[in-house]
Amino acid sequence: MLAFSNGLGNRRDFLQVGSLAFGGLALPALLPGRGTAASESTIADKSVIFLFLHGGPSQIETFDPKMGAPAEVRSATGEVATRTAGVTFGGTFPKLAQRSDRLTVVRSFVTGDGNHDIKPVVSRDTLGANLGSIYAHVAGLNHPVTGMPTNAALFPRAVDSTTQPETRSFGNFSATGPLSPACAPFTPGSGGSAQRDMKLNLPLGRLEDRRRLLAGLDHVNRALDAAANAGLDEQRDKAFRIILGGVADAFDLAKEDPKIVARYDTAPLVRPENIDKKWKNYNNYVDNAKSLGKLLLLARRLCERGCGFVTVTTNFVWDMHSDVNNAGVAEGMRYMGQPLDHAVSAFLDDLAARGLDERILLVCCGEMGRTPKINKAGGRDHWGNLAPLLLAGGGLKMGQVIGQSNRIGGEPSSQPVTIKHLLATILHTLFDVGKLRLQPNLSRDLGRMTEWESIAGLHR
Repeated sequence: MLAFSNGLGNRRDFLQVGSLAFGGLALPALLPGRGTAASESTIADKSVIFLFLHGGPSQIETFDPKMGAPAEVRSATGEVATRTAGVTFGGTFPKLAQRSDRLTVVRSFVTGDGNHDIKPVVSRDTLGANLGSIYAHVAGLNHPVTGMPTNAALFPRAVDSTTQPETRSFGNFSATGPLSPACAPFTPGSGGSAQRDMKLNLPLGRLEDRRRLLAGLDHVNRALDAAANAGLDEQRDKAFRIILGGVADAFDLAKEDPKIVARYDTAPLVRPENIDKKWKNYNNYVDNAKSLGKLLLLARRLCERGCGFVTVTTNFVWDMHSDVNNAGVAEGMRYMGQPLDHAVSAFLDDLAARGLDERILLVCCGEMGRTPKINKAGGRDHWGNLAPLLLAGGGLKMGQVIGQSNRIGGEPSSQPVTIKHLLATILHTLFDVGKLRLQPNLSRDLGRMTEWESIAGLHR
């Protein structure tokens, strides 16, 4: 997590108040410090943004175009040369191609099946919990200085109240599995406005509960030394105001430089009137274009202020069968590829300008890939034997392609990279896994996760 100075008195007072800010109401959550499993030195000063491409993007039209393969296999959108020698991307990614030195693409990533779900984020491998919930369980529910929730999930309504609500048709991004429900990701905008949620629904009610509880716990101390505690109460009130204002501001894009907001904005790229309304997925295509860029900007703002794990998704948009619901790959990539190319490129430039590119890891993948052969209608169907995976930042080695696929882009021709490898890479980014493994309160299931191997060739 990224810690920043907030100009309040001494750190001890801020730790006392910051740990009271936004967690569950159980007494342990009101005590200062980290989660029960981790020491301060176990937690890396880094954050992860997991951009989940729900629906299953094609590995071929994204980052492995196979232009030498037969017509029914090769990318329907052509290819574009990258800055990495001998490497091309699908034709809708010219901006990312020019930033390939800041990316790592994995061409041997296997998700294991072709089912619609959210298995890279929530699955048996993650104990049935959102990976961010595991992070919050270990690191604590809130940043000890800023009060920022350590785990968040961002859906289109976090930045645009006119978009559709979160769907749980294929999985629950807020799942906590065997962990406390308090570890669930904070989901701003669920009431229609992220800023309203932060300023009214969440902090005022919960902070007042904590204020009353704290007043009761401090009653004896105030009776013993009324004068001294009067001064402490004044400082505590100041701390509450700073935490409340600072966290709420992080969720308010109106506080961002308008030029930066415009730079991220993906709405002008795919106008609603330019999307064929015959597709039942029409509203999802519209929502993706309206929100994707701003969701990544909001995620950056949260990580910048201490959030350790942010899940970002725009609902179900990458299913490209060319059927009654979904466009085929050529048309679908116009709707989806251009916003992704623009949003991630803006994000990479923004991180570099702010000096955060070593401290925030971006992960982009879906739940599966697409069939090597284009179907008769011009779409690609479900495929679990190969899927696209892109990573950027986080202090990992960039500017490379890891693994290889076979001639038709259907299976790895090198050692497969699995979801467990990806999860291990994320854990190694967020924690000192060697120290985490030795924590006496670490559960057996979490202990097993620390033994998994990261993606080879990524760590410096």
